[in-house]
Amino acid sequence: MSTLQKKYRTEIVPRLSEKLGGRNVHAVPKVEKVVISMGLGKSVGERKRLEEAVDQLTLISGQKPRITRARRAISGFRLREGMEIGCAVTLRSGRMYEFMERLIHLVLPRVRDFRGVDGKGFDGNGNFSMGLSEQMVFPELNPDKVTFVQGMNIAVVTTARTDEEGRQLLTELGFPFKKE
Repeated sequence: MSTLQKKYRTEIVPRLSEKLGGRNVHAVPKVEKVVISMGLGKSVGERKRLEEAVDQLTLISGQKPRITRARRAISGFRLREGMEIGCAVTLRSGRMYEFMERLIHLVLPRVRDFRGVDGKGFDGNGNFSMGLSEQMVFPELNPDKVTFVQGMNIAVVTTARTDEEGRQLLTELGFPFKKE
């Protein structure tokens, strides 16, 4: 069990239960899953780039990602239905907490000109999404082996009903939101 998971169970659940009006422990919001995805954009059709993105996402997440395919054809982007356009991985339970801990304590401080996570990434239902412009901020990757810079999206899915509950949960977990 990761230290973030222990902290959630022992410290954060009682604190959130108190903040949200003495709710039952099982009604307190929790993180269900974290989805990390990379879209290849301009390099659609370059098999080598897709394989490298899959390898990098495997190192970052600790499990093999699935390859995503185009649902429909868009001629302006030279995209055909069924073409491989990216990769994504869904993390749950132990791996999810380990990834969030690395993200909060190692990765985000390494982002250039980092002043906090933008709080506008909530979707209205307590789920949070953010993007990173390059994968090189992850310490698992060897800079000598990376041949291209690729961005990624990180979506944190919670059981929170509102954005405010989701923000409280992620703040308690240690997400460094910008001061407004």
